[in-house]
Amino acid sequence: MADPKSGATAASAAVRMSWATRGIDVAAGLACAALVLVVSIQVIGRLADAPVSWSEELTRAIFIWMVFIGMASSMRAADAARVTVLLLYVPWLRRLALPIYVIGCLAFFLLMAWTGFGLVRQQVMMGETIATLGVSSWAIGITMPISAVIAAWGTVASLRDHRAVVAVQGERER
Repeated sequence: MADPKSGATAASAAVRMSWATRGIDVAAGLACAALVLVVSIQVIGRLADAPVSWSEELTRAIFIWMVFIGMASSMRAADAARVTVLLLYVPWLRRLALPIYVIGCLAFFLLMAWTGFGLVRQQVMMGETIATLGVSSWAIGITMPISAVIAAWGTVASLRDHRAVVAVQGERER
């Protein structure tokens, strides 16, 4: 179905991405590739009976970044899990699905950003470092508030591009 204003199809709207969204997706992809690389180094090192001391902590740090940035990216594409069972058994909630989704997500991401900034502030004040990497802990912790902001932005963007999915429109009453 074409959009009367732009003439774009629903499929083209789904693939429309700005430089910022591409950057977020590339960051998540790079984190995934880095994770595979570091775990491979870790496995090879153990098989060669020469374990690499920093690989385990770097794996954990990359995994944290990958999960948080991936979660933030999924919000833009409306790929986040929804409670469809509740909507199935309480059909009158379908009308409220969109406001519940938006308010719930934005409130959660606000809390996540606030908690994340508090965590980062604490890590900076205490001078915490990751022992084997020699990197400040806040370099890992900062992903929490950053991804919260990106996810909140993604939630709002998903309303533009995926409103029918978010609002549970088009699903049959069962």
